[in-house]
Formats: sequence, structure tokens, C-alpha cells
Amino acid sequence: MAARLQIALDFTEISRAMKVARAVAASGADILEAGTPLIKSEGLDSVRALRKEFPRLPIVADLKTMDTGRIEVEAAAKAGAKVAIVMGAASDATIKECIEAGEAYGIEIGVDLLGVADQVKRARDVEKWGAHHIGIHTPIDEQMQGLDPFGLLREVRKAVSIPIAVAGGINSETAPEAVKAGADIIIVGGAITKSKDPAQATKIIKKAVETKTAIKTDLYKRVTEADVRKILSQVSTANISDGFHRLPGLVGINQVVEGTKAIGPAITVRTYPGDWAKPVEAIDEAKEGEVIVIDAGGLPPAVWGELATHSAVEKKLGGVVIEGAIRDVAEIRELEFAAFARLITPAAGEPKGFGEIGAALNIAGVTIRQGDWVVGDADGVVIIPKEHLTEITNRAMEWLEKENRIRQEIVEGKTTLAQVMELLRWEKK
Repeated sequence: MAARLQIALDFTEISRAMKVARAVAASGADILEAGTPLIKSEGLDSVRALRKEFPRLPIVADLKTMDTGRIEVEAAAKAGAKVAIVMGAASDATIKECIEAGEAYGIEIGVDLLGVADQVKRARDVEKWGAHHIGIHTPIDEQMQGLDPFGLLREVRKAVSIPIAVAGGINSETAPEAVKAGADIIIVGGAITKSKDPAQATKIIKKAVETKTAIKTDLYKRVTEADVRKILSQVSTANISDGFHRLPGLVGINQVVEGTKAIGPAITVRTYPGDWAKPVEAIDEAKEGEVIVIDAGGLPPAVWGELATHSAVEKKLGGVVIEGAIRDVAEIRELEFAAFARLITPAAGEPKGFGEIGAALNIAGVTIRQGDWVVGDADGVVIIPKEHLTEITNRAMEWLEKENRIRQEIVEGKTTLAQVMELLRWEKK
């Protein structure tokens, strides 16, 4: 049997979920999933709504059951679900109870192996107990770290004969790989539900699944550290901040050259106000793509100007960020170099040689260490701690994707942000 495409409707509002469901159902989706966020927000009414509007499509209730298996399976069955999901990390008794209830109420049971230490063994066990399919699931937090689910998928495929569903950041490039690795059900969420055009996205991924041929996409990817620069060039500092719990920026440090973007690891410089010796020496030490971050106390005179910029351009540096003053702005703008500073002044200081290169800095309450990543654009500058680089980069891309979808809903519905997000509904009472 050909692999089937399941769409995970991971919204928190039925209205938004149904809008996407209509688009994907008309474009070849094989299975609709009431995602866990949707069920937690709207309850099994979400399953009832899907069943009523799409009587011929299988509806999955992603309950992620951990306890009271019989009660939850019965409720999902009566709401109209064809499949209910129990966690493989649940007790043996709970999983068996779900399977028994499924037999009683005519509903299939899928077992999600998320969080299970020995997933191959657990897969064998639940197959023996009568589970209808296995779920290999790379959780969103692991996706953000660039992990890949398909190695485990191949191991589980060798161990069981029942259908396997795979989920976790799958897009039109990776869906064919999932099929080749042995998946029978390809679960896609964001690559479709965050798309500006869910119908077209469904058709593209459906084609990729059916032909087992990757189709290039620029979005919906989760990368490893080797590819973060490409993603950071696509997202904004606002996306980065939103994606990582409102990560604060360097307040008061502003873009000097419009239309430029600083991206790269930091080479840090501490100096005295107006002492431009160490900032200029740092140019010699910096590697291609690095961003020089200078703490000059937030005061004038200038520690950076046109000639330093020429040197930085020759070395192909990623930019400069100055907690202090910059000058020769007109010339730096002609060079289109990504420069950010707190102050602009015509007066330069003197090269006295105080300070140091490579020390940890604290600018606007944000710690910046050598090797932390710097991103600067029209909204300002954010610092990404090097140990969280991959995660924060991927979360920023996820936020960009979310905003693309919301923007499209505003345009299509000729409505407002408050109405799309149902803000009044979520206000504290």
C-alpha cells in the first residue's frame, strides 16, 4: 500500500484548524489529525467538527493518553475518531486497556513512542498486544536541535510489521526519505499548516510522497549548526526574540547602515571611550564572517570609522557592534557595511592600547562572550548564546513560518490580528 499523508492540525482554535482542514482535504490529504494542542484547547469538539464536515476521511485524535485509557478511547470513538493515540511511555496496563477499548468501540489505537528509552523493544511489545500502528515522533524541542528521526525509523521498521507513522519537521524534501525508510503514514504539520497556501503545499508534499522524490523548499527546515547562517539570513531579530521566549536585544544599539544585516560569531573587544587601538587590532584577529563587538562604555569619542571599515570589508567580516561611538557614517554607508552603534559623532579618540580582546562583555544587561552569535538588522541587535545556537535558530524559523500563516489569514479574511487569534477569548477573566 502506498504511504498516506496525514495532516496534523496543531492549532489552538477550531476556526483556524477547520479553515486549513478544508484546504488540505480538497487537495489530497488522506488523514486529518486533531492535534494535541487543538484537543487540549477545544476538547473533543474538535474531533466532532472534523467528523461532521469530513465524514469520509479518517480522523485521528492525538490524545497522547498516559492514564485512564478506556475512558479516553471511548470518548474519542464516540466523538467520531477512527484512531486514538496512546503514549508508549504509558504503563503496560494503560496501553493494553486502550487496545481493549479500541476493540470494544471500533477505533484503532496508535502508540506514540515519544520519550521511550528502548523504542524497538516497545514497538515489538505493543504490536504483540494488538496495537494498530506505531508512531515515531521527533518532538519539537529535539527538532530545534537539528535531530533526525529516520535512523530510528529504520530500526523499528525491521522490528515490526504493523504500519508506522512518522512525524517531526517533515517537509517536501524529507517526506520521500521517510517513505524510503519504511514509513506507511507521513505526518506533516507546519510545512502545510503554516504555509501561505495549505492546498498547494499539500499537493506538493503528496507528490513528493507518491513519487519518493524530494521537492526543494526554503522553509520548514530544521538545521544543524553547519547551516545556521543560511537560516539566520532569512529570519529577523524579531523572529529570534519571539522564538526564544522574548530574548532581549541590545537596547539603544541602532543600525547605522540601512538595508544591511550583521550575522556571525562575536569577537569581543573591551576598550576605553575613544581608545580605538584594540578595536582596530581585533580586525587582524577576526576571521571571515565574524562580527566585532566593542564595549567602549557607551560614550564618545568614536572608536570606529571609515578606515577601520575598509579593513573589515577587505577581511570579509560580518559587521561591527559598538557600545560607544562611530563616525564617517556617510562613507560607511557607501561601503554597505553592517555597522551598529549607540552614538554617532565626528570626533575620534586616540589609540592608547588599553583594554583587551576576547573578554566577556555586558552590554545593555546582555552578556556577550567570544563565539556567541550576533544578529543585527533594522530592529537592533540580538545575541545568541553559542550553546543554544542551533535551537534558537530553528525556533526563529518556526516563528517566521507562524507569522507567514497568520499574515495570510489576515489578508484572506480581510480581518485583524485580534480576530484571527481570537484574543478576547484568551483574555484573563
